[in-house]
Order: sequence, then structure tokens, then C-alpha cells
Amino acid sequence: MPDRRPDLAPDADLSREAMEALQREIAAVATFEDDFAFDPDALSNPLASTADGGQPPVVVGVDQSFLTNDAGDQDRALSAVVAIRGGEVIERVHAVTPLESPYIPGLLSFREGAPILAALEKLSVDPELCLFDGSGRIHFRQAGIATHMGVVRDVPSIGVAKSLLCGTPRADTDDRQTGTKIPIESNARVDAPNGTVLGYAVQTRQYDSPNRSINPLYVSPGHRVGPETAADIALALASSYKLPEPVRLADKYAADAKTSFKK
Repeated sequence: MPDRRPDLAPDADLSREAMEALQREIAAVATFEDDFAFDPDALSNPLASTADGGQPPVVVGVDQSFLTNDAGDQDRALSAVVAIRGGEVIERVHAVTPLESPYIPGLLSFREGAPILAALEKLSVDPELCLFDGSGRIHFRQAGIATHMGVVRDVPSIGVAKSLLCGTPRADTDDRQTGTKIPIESNARVDAPNGTVLGYAVQTRQYDSPNRSINPLYVSPGHRVGPETAADIALALASSYKLPEPVRLADKYAADAKTSFKK
């Protein structure tokens, strides 16, 4: 499937000001409401089918690993993509491309976006939903990597982050029970009216012991998915692990694929 908006693809040669301007343009065209054809129930129930009786949707997890040169510096990105249908892996692909931008908080997609798009281009199946290891709307300019990639590909997408980039939880997120969802609201650091729900702190898993706790994931819509739906999908796709299964499998595949490369 070709990129629908190649004009919005990340360009590592842009100035920081131009990158931020592009993110604002992406946020302006992104859809943070449900706009997809599949039944979300089909994601957690392998026996469920789509409304027209077809197969469950193809869900893709995306994660990154990095390769180093002889000097020990990261110089290449390995983007791993795992496609799942009905709980079964149907395809795995990866792409290795040069790193053309340093890590700058809030501009992750300009470092990792091109490698991700290269990996997605290798898929023989068309994703109906993509989950990214990173933020979506929970972002200073409402355009994290899940939003950027989702808009460029015009595919429903969700960002799943392990830490909170910005925004304010409506309640304490510590030591919550599995299934808890706490809204994350915009604040003065976000290009959105104060109080806008950007996403949710989602407790996908928790220890039974009172002496240990697992931090929540920060789930936000990337494109064509609403914030509450994004949180519900993250919960539905989490099994016995903290990460939703598509992202967990992409993370594992990235680590496995990395072993085949030498410095």
C-alpha cells in the first residue's frame, strides 16, 4: 500500500522549526475519532469476524532497534513489523536504514519515521490497524510518531508509550488494578485547549503482590481512532504481558533480527 500523504513524510534535513511546523500540519489533518471498518471485538476474539462476515482485521505492531558501527555509535535503525490476524502471526518484515537525525524529544518521527515507512512498504498485507511503540496525540504538537505514520499511510493507528511525554493525568496512576484507564489531559505544554483528552494511562497488567507494582502504558490515538477506543484496544490486545501483543511481538522480532547483523 503506497503512502497516501508522501508530502507529509518525515524529512531529516528540515530545520527544527520546519519539523515542528510539519507536525502541526499533520495534527491538523489527523482524525482523532473512530474511522475504521472493522469490529473492535474481533481484535480480542479470534473467532469473531467482521461485520460483513469476513476475516478478523490485520493488526500490525511496529518497533525499532538500533545497530552500531565499529566506534560503538548508533548509525542504523532496524524497524520491525509484525502483522497479526485473529491472534496469529501472518507476516514479519524488517528494514534497516541509516539514521539521519539525532534523538530530539518531540521529534522522534524524524529519526525513526523513514525506517518505519521502509519496513511497512515491505508488507504484502494491508494493515487495518497499526500499533506503534511511541506516542500518538500525547505529544507537544499532537503529532507523535503514531500520528505521523498514521497520517502518511492513512491507516488507523495507536501510540503505545512506556512513559508520559506531556499532558496531565486526571488522577494518580500509581498501583492501579488491571483494566484501569485514567484520562490524560492537555496542559500548557500541548497545542490543544486545556482539558482536551489526549489519551489514557492504561493499566494492562498488575502484580497480585502489594509489594510490587507495574507502571501503566500511555495510550493515545494516532489517526482514525478515538482516545477511548485506543485504550480499549490496548487492553483487548494485552495478554499476560504488559505490552499489547502486536507491539510485544514486534519488539521481540526487532531484537531477534538485530542478532543477524554485525557492527
